[in-house]
Amino acid sequence: MTVFDVLADGLAFPEGPVVLPDGSLVVVEIGRGQITHIGPRGKQILAKPGGGPNGAALGPDGLLYVCNNGGFSWHSVDGTQRPVAKAIDNTGGRIERIDLASGIVEVLYDRCGDRLLSAPNDIVFDRHGGFWFTDHGHRSARQVEFGSVYYARSDGSSIVEAAFPLVGPNGIGLSPDGDILYVAETSSGRLWSYPVLTPGELGLASWPSPTGGDLVCGLPGFHRYDSLAVEAEGNVVIASLRFGGFDVVSPAGTMVERIDMPDPYTTNICFGGAAMQTAYVTLSSSGRVVSMPWARPGLRLNHQS
Repeated sequence: MTVFDVLADGLAFPEGPVVLPDGSLVVVEIGRGQITHIGPRGKQILAKPGGGPNGAALGPDGLLYVCNNGGFSWHSVDGTQRPVAKAIDNTGGRIERIDLASGIVEVLYDRCGDRLLSAPNDIVFDRHGGFWFTDHGHRSARQVEFGSVYYARSDGSSIVEAAFPLVGPNGIGLSPDGDILYVAETSSGRLWSYPVLTPGELGLASWPSPTGGDLVCGLPGFHRYDSLAVEAEGNVVIASLRFGGFDVVSPAGTMVERIDMPDPYTTNICFGGAAMQTAYVTLSSSGRVVSMPWARPGLRLNHQS
């Protein structure tokens, strides 16, 4: 069994861990619609954007950029919870910019042109100060929305759709040189890659690719993929739902390592520490954030101090 330290518990479906410059963490609590700080003094609420704050990242201005899915409905049993559908009172998908010092929340984007965002999920900044993000889409009754990959500027001036359609796009990350964008699909259990041509423009594969991406891997056993992170040498670390844990795959799609975790909703991972070999993990259905040593250095994110 994987050995880890529990940094916080009692959280309402935590995701989106971000390491702050002082080494402390912020996470989203999707189930409470809030941003929570985890540090030496325990847990502290920093902002309450409402809806369903999801993936998060620090921008070049030091502010927190958050994907907000608008809110889920939940299934709870035996002290655990998991999302099941779009909430009846869903407040709409959007990208928010949050000042962690003041708690002020600003809606940066809620649409691309005349198309409303549905359920923004995960986010990664490039070296140019813009960011890529996934829009997972929602499902309700017998209907499922296709998802997209978008690129937006952090000043609120521009947003473009870069890839469509995907089925439940979730985790997103960049290769160490920034030339490849990785996207994990939850519903298909696939990891796709796209060459980055310019900020906001991807090299899209033609038919028979259903997503415009190149298939990196789709492992046996239906690993439903959630968020992802990238190691310094280029391996992709993908959180897998249902089985609970991480698949570490090479850029060529070969399995490097499988790490099991004791929560079927192991959803997110980020790296920190002096050598970038401390992993911070969200065990979401059990409401915990944990830390553990990692065998290889993680990639230092753009704009991560």
